[in-house]
Amino acid sequence: MKFGIVVFPGSNCDIDCYHALKDTLGQDVEYIWHDTEEVKEYDCVILPGGFSYGDYLRCGAVAPFSRVMDAVKVHADKGKLLVGICNGFQILTEMGLLPGALVRNKNLKFICDTVALKVENKETPFTNRCTHGQIINIPIAHGEGNYVVDDEELEKMKKNGQILFTYQENPNGSVLDIAGICNENKNVLGMMPHPERACEDLLGNDDGKFILQSIISFLEGGWKSE
Repeated sequence: MKFGIVVFPGSNCDIDCYHALKDTLGQDVEYIWHDTEEVKEYDCVILPGGFSYGDYLRCGAVAPFSRVMDAVKVHADKGKLLVGICNGFQILTEMGLLPGALVRNKNLKFICDTVALKVENKETPFTNRCTHGQIINIPIAHGEGNYVVDDEELEKMKKNGQILFTYQENPNGSVLDIAGICNENKNVLGMMPHPERACEDLLGNDDGKFILQSIISFLEGGWKSE
C-alpha cells in the first residue's frame, strides 16, 4: 500500500501531508513531481493544498494541464483513490473529476480557522472510521472556498450520498454548507478543510485521523460498504 503526494510549483501543504501519513500514521508515501508521467504504483494519490501556479488566473486553472494530471485522471478512472485538499479540491473541480466550482469566500477575505464539520455519509472509503452525524474539528485556510454547483447537479449529489462533510457554522458561503464531496463512484474526495493539519495532539487536535485512517482501513481491506 503506497500513497503519492503530487507537488506543483507553489504547493505548501505537501510536507504536512507527508508528515501526517509517514511520521504519524506510519504509511509508505512518496512525493510526485508535477511533470511525472505515471502514477501506477500508488494506491491513493493526494493533491495537497497550497497555491498552484496560475492561481492568479483562477484557482486550479493551470494545474490540470500538468503532465502528471493525465496519469492522475487515469488513476481515478480505474477506481483508485484520489484526494484533493483545498487547492487540490479546486483542481479536481477544474478537471471535471468533481462537480461544481470554488469561488471567493462570501466575505471576500482569506479565512484561517478551525471549524466544526458534520459527517453526512460514513459509507465511503474516506469516512468509514466515522459515525453518521459525528462532529469533527478540522482547520481551514482559504480565500476561494465557497462551493457552488447548479441545482440539478446538487439534487443528484444529495441523492447519491456525495456530500460527505458540511460546516456547522458556514465560514465561506458554500451552498448547503458543503465542506467536502465525493464523485458518484465514491473514489474521489475533495474537501476544503485540511485533515493533515489535525493529526497530532501536539497540534491540539487529531480529528483529521478519522479521515486518513478511513482511507488506510479501506486500502487494507478492513472496510466494506453496508
